[in-house]
Amino acid sequence: MLAILFAHAFAAVLAPAVVRTMGRNAFLPLSLVPAASLVWVIANWNTEQSLHITWAPGLSMNIDMRFDSLAAIMSALILGIGTLVLIYCARYFQDGDTRLGIFAAEMVAFSGAMFGLVTSDNMLILYTFWELTTVLSFLLVGHYAERASSRRAATQALLVTTAGGLAMLVGFIILGQVGGSYQLSVLLENPPDGVLAAIGVVLVLTGALSKSAIIPMHFWLPGAMAAPTPVSAYLHAAAMVKAGIYLIARLAPGFADSGPWRVTVLTLGLGTMILGGWRAMRAFDLKLILAFGTVSQLGFLTVLVGTGSRDAALAGITLVVAHAMFKACLFMVVGIIDHTTGTRDIRKLAHLGPAAPVLCVVAIGAAASMAGLPPFLGFVGKEAALEAVATTSVLNPTVRALVLAGIVLGSILTVAYSIRFVWGAFARKQLAEPSAPVQNMHRAGPLFLAVPALLSAAGLVTGLISPVLDSLLVAYADTLPGPQGYHLGLWHGFGLALWLTVLVIVGGVALYLAHRRISRLRFERPLLGNAERIYDATLRGMDTLSIRLTGTTQRGSLPLTQASILVTLVLLPTILLLLGTDNSVSLHVWESPVQFAVGLIMISAALAATVMRNRLASVILVGVTGYGCGVIFALDGAPDLALTQFLVETLTLVIFVLVLRKLPAEIDERQSVGFKPARAALGVAVGAAVTALGAFAISARSAEPISVHMPDLAYHVGNGKNVVNVLLVDIRAWDTLGEISVLLVAATGVASLVFRTRRFGTAPRVADAPSFAPTPETTWLLGGDLIDPRHRSLILEVTTRMVFPTMMVLSVYFFFSGHNAPGGGFAGGLTAGLALVLRYLAGGRYELGETVPIDAGKILGLGLIFSAGTALASVFLGAPALSSATIEMTLPLLGDIKLVTALFFDLGVYLIVVGLVLDVLRSLGARLDAEVENLPEPGRQVTTR
Repeated sequence: MLAILFAHAFAAVLAPAVVRTMGRNAFLPLSLVPAASLVWVIANWNTEQSLHITWAPGLSMNIDMRFDSLAAIMSALILGIGTLVLIYCARYFQDGDTRLGIFAAEMVAFSGAMFGLVTSDNMLILYTFWELTTVLSFLLVGHYAERASSRRAATQALLVTTAGGLAMLVGFIILGQVGGSYQLSVLLENPPDGVLAAIGVVLVLTGALSKSAIIPMHFWLPGAMAAPTPVSAYLHAAAMVKAGIYLIARLAPGFADSGPWRVTVLTLGLGTMILGGWRAMRAFDLKLILAFGTVSQLGFLTVLVGTGSRDAALAGITLVVAHAMFKACLFMVVGIIDHTTGTRDIRKLAHLGPAAPVLCVVAIGAAASMAGLPPFLGFVGKEAALEAVATTSVLNPTVRALVLAGIVLGSILTVAYSIRFVWGAFARKQLAEPSAPVQNMHRAGPLFLAVPALLSAAGLVTGLISPVLDSLLVAYADTLPGPQGYHLGLWHGFGLALWLTVLVIVGGVALYLAHRRISRLRFERPLLGNAERIYDATLRGMDTLSIRLTGTTQRGSLPLTQASILVTLVLLPTILLLLGTDNSVSLHVWESPVQFAVGLIMISAALAATVMRNRLASVILVGVTGYGCGVIFALDGAPDLALTQFLVETLTLVIFVLVLRKLPAEIDERQSVGFKPARAALGVAVGAAVTALGAFAISARSAEPISVHMPDLAYHVGNGKNVVNVLLVDIRAWDTLGEISVLLVAATGVASLVFRTRRFGTAPRVADAPSFAPTPETTWLLGGDLIDPRHRSLILEVTTRMVFPTMMVLSVYFFFSGHNAPGGGFAGGLTAGLALVLRYLAGGRYELGETVPIDAGKILGLGLIFSAGTALASVFLGAPALSSATIEMTLPLLGDIKLVTALFFDLGVYLIVVGLVLDVLRSLGARLDAEVENLPEPGRQVTTR
């Protein structure tokens, strides 16, 4: 199973390159991936397999997969139809489509995600695949991004299915907590009960029903017809919309008897079946007819798989298979019609049957299966459904009669819109003017026709050999209660089901003949309202609410926004502490007089910073508090934290100074707010609240702290003596990877704000300066010669020339020693960054370009590659992702070498910190210097260069 997932992922990555090489024919080799996976599914059809990989057991995020009868049926549809759709794409698209490579990757990835969904046994992993299909569906539906209709349809589908998916996630968590396990197989063996379990079931059904377009969330599916036809044939006929049906079928053996289950499933399913069929009778676009027909059929399938009886489940899974074949076929037929004639409007199509007889026969075969005519599989499944509902014992007689009547009514509509589809597309009908699209149509190629023809023929063949198909499907049906006497077949005698089938066919024909008169009745206001207008009104309401809320809380005043955040920080934790804690608090104010003295200095500096009017002095005083914190770290035996604190504080101080160059030195007294008692009280309250939270957190410990075991774990697991560094690059490497990613994003954000229109490349070099003139004289710093003599410091240049190499060597030392001594990639990167700062301050922006003639963005990207690549390297060396794998070797002269993969992760951290500092210097330093140089001096005439 994992091999299938990896194969699809690998193929998706390669797809754009293959499409660039082969054009649209690339879909043919790409189709081999689901085809080969289908071979594995068929070979393992009758064998139940499971896979368990321990990943994050504390979060119940183990990778559990299970291949059983239901997973086999769904996998065969996903992979089989997926193979045919990819082959169909090879003739549907043209080579000029610039997004064809991305489209191919998304289609292959979707096939793999759906396979992962139906084989997941862990509910949280299932949800992951579930949302992955949602995102891929959004991208596929919005393939024609230049069209407003495609963007709207993609967004609509994303919002509706994501909202349902979030509700489903909450339901999964409730069921997992109440049932004691997140494995579906365990929950189905011993399903939980009670109010919480019922709530969880309803929430899970909400997600399933939204995915399968059940009312009131049905409107997104017709809108999704803005997608290319292959997407409709795959996602909206055979795969994605079946995800909700699959989930209902998966949970039915354990939860069908839950209180809200049948009320929800039967009511909404029947309503959807009838509403979708009625809307299909009023549409004129062939894809819309099929889309509303799909909505109707999904409601029918929901009723069957959700009833909770053995025969209904057999009928439901049979119709799932039949629907995938005939609806995918019909969508492909529409794609061919649109491709060859340029229209899908039945009001513009006439005499298409004689012009394309093979296509007409293919469409009639698929439509006959959709209508439930013998001897097609649709007839076998529909007759089984009527028989199952009429004889089931899980429903009381009144409910059984109502459900049966609803199915009959919905089936009559199905027959009617099936006839309407075929007649509207292919019949010899009279139009107001000759059908130009049909007259000017071009012939479809043999491969283009072969795929829908194969699906249409499959509907006929499987109907004829339905007893053989029964042996493949019955294993799942037998997991539900009920007698096992019914089996699939074309003939079961003259029973109620047969007479109801005759009634359905006759009623459908009569309805089609009368539908023109019915369509003249204009229903200006639908009885149930318009779901799409309700959706639009909901979005407008949310927009209005957000605007008013934002206008109330964020008025553009930084003090007001900051005060709101700080008041929340003070009130919320304090109230909860007062109401919910019984812990006593004990504090040691200080352990040595030195701590008291340092603390007193920090307090004095903080108070002085609040009254100081000189901006630079205020920054320096704030820096004093940071340095004091570093001293306390050093006194308490944390040299690593102290070193990092000193380096960060120094770098922060430099950045503040760079920013202050663009601000007046003094705060304007006219804008000064003076001493505000409320602000002072808030500041004191924040300090007290943070102190209290820290005290309560320390006192709340009831078990032995894990820090006691950290030294041993760091040495024996992470292969290092420096606990802090091993934590960062091994034990909590995932956290560090997230943090350095945030650093990268922050650097990009700063550059975007400063550069606005385009990103600066490398800092300018000396040779790029307009006033540069080569000179044989020796100079301390090349960039210093280009600085205004009034601002040049020879002492600083000489000092920089001497100190810079030492600082770089020190940064390298910190980098290599960090695993066993104070230091590491972060400290080493900060030291190198400070060396670059010194070089910039002494020699200016041209000296910065001479020192590092590389774009900061490339350094940031290279660092992220090193850090993220370590995850794969560790796996290949037999260690968990982003953990230390040790390589031991013996080299000449050097002797025994012990190399830990965490070194390369730390190298990525080092490069990202250096890249960040370089980006800040370019944006807040070199860029602003360039603007200042272009400003005219008083009394100087500006010349344009």
